[in-house]
Amino acid sequence: MLLFLTLLTADPAFAGGADVGGYFRVMGRPDFQGGSGRLGFWNLHGRLLNEGPYGMLELRYDVLEPTPGGTQPWTALHARVEGGSIGNASASNGSLADFRLSQVFVKTGNVALKDVTWQVGTLEYFFGDLGLYDMRPATVFFDTVGVSARYESDVVEVLLGAGDSGFNIHGLDYNPVPTAGGTVRVRAGRHLELGTGGEALFEGKRLGNTNAPYHTPGITYEDWVRGEVTETFIADFPGLEDSFPNPRARSSKSWKVVGYLGFGGLGPIQWNNFFVNYRKLHPETTTTEQLAGQTVDIYVHDFSDQRFELNLGNELQLKLVPDRLDAVWGVLYGDHRDADNDLVPSDHDRKYASTVLRLQAYATPTVHFLVESSLARERSSNGNAYREHADSIFANTGGNPTSRGLEVGDTDTRYTWQGKGGIVLNPLGTGIYTRPSLRLLYGTQYSNVNNAFGNNFVEALDQFNDFEAVEQHWHHLLAAEAEVWF
Repeated sequence: MLLFLTLLTADPAFAGGADVGGYFRVMGRPDFQGGSGRLGFWNLHGRLLNEGPYGMLELRYDVLEPTPGGTQPWTALHARVEGGSIGNASASNGSLADFRLSQVFVKTGNVALKDVTWQVGTLEYFFGDLGLYDMRPATVFFDTVGVSARYESDVVEVLLGAGDSGFNIHGLDYNPVPTAGGTVRVRAGRHLELGTGGEALFEGKRLGNTNAPYHTPGITYEDWVRGEVTETFIADFPGLEDSFPNPRARSSKSWKVVGYLGFGGLGPIQWNNFFVNYRKLHPETTTTEQLAGQTVDIYVHDFSDQRFELNLGNELQLKLVPDRLDAVWGVLYGDHRDADNDLVPSDHDRKYASTVLRLQAYATPTVHFLVESSLARERSSNGNAYREHADSIFANTGGNPTSRGLEVGDTDTRYTWQGKGGIVLNPLGTGIYTRPSLRLLYGTQYSNVNNAFGNNFVEALDQFNDFEAVEQHWHHLLAAEAEVWF
């Protein structure tokens, strides 16, 4: 694919119809505290210093070029290659195995219906970005390949689509997951936009298909999360290993509703994006255990079909002092609930909230100073999910250790503060999101949780006596980074 892009851009015969864009970020972040070169665990604290290296190339080739303002048919091919590894900046050292052809689709317009754009292939569509967090909460068809039709005028945009999400959801255990949905966006002049949309996924009963939805009857949720389904079966039915219950067919349903509000061009407000999604996650299929020396599939539809997520995000871009000082303020909130689980801490049973503020001052059009701070709170709804201290593996509720406990730490809440600052060189001038950016940064993090960043420190009982435990609540990083869009 990369060779194909090179040939297209190098051959003059393609010069008028091909366009290659992309995005790259690379950084050096020596982590002398035993971490993996990222300040925290994830982008809840803002993307800056919490993301690793990444590369993306996107091709658009006009098979039939559009005529500006015309009504003649046109068509274009789009393809994207992306991945998260760059030589000397990641553990896989730039391996192309970490890259994938993530999107391929063909767009064509003014065919059959005027002002309608047809798209066949991957269908991902989103209303906009939370740039500070590098997230797109109001997204539909992320998993889907199929066909969509989009009508757009100066006032309204309507998208309808349908396809199959089975490969992205199930991978090698593919089973069709028909998907349908759409979006509507309304523009009220240059200062206000409103959008809404959604999608529905349905996976029907398919008897005889081992990849279809099933559930193993007669098992309990606690045995499943402990990995003791077959152990309990043998204890209850000794000598009947060949009579492990057969799965029962099910149908799987999931859905998502999204919303968007954008406004700007009002005084110091350049633009404000607000996004929301509420979704029911698609159920899991199987896990495995050992029974009489054989691998047994445990079908778990009924243990994973009541997972719901509410996610909200807002980002406000401000021009505080023209050509001297800009600011971006972001807020993120999530409420994830699993009605099947009241036993074990899980990412499906938690609440989180975060705020990030970035200020960028311009000493000259190309030399800038950046300061950013974030505060986040994560709370587990099912007990202790986090470890506050180096010896937390020995403690449970009330300080009473138990080998049967389902908790994995000694607190149910993680608080994290991050501060970042440094010099930014922007050859193309002012603007927080102007790229390319060359950054020299210092970042620090404090968390009530011990070693709250990616690391290889002791976490298991069998390692505790072999290696010394480390108590660290502060984390510091120095970074030299380059980020470019083109």
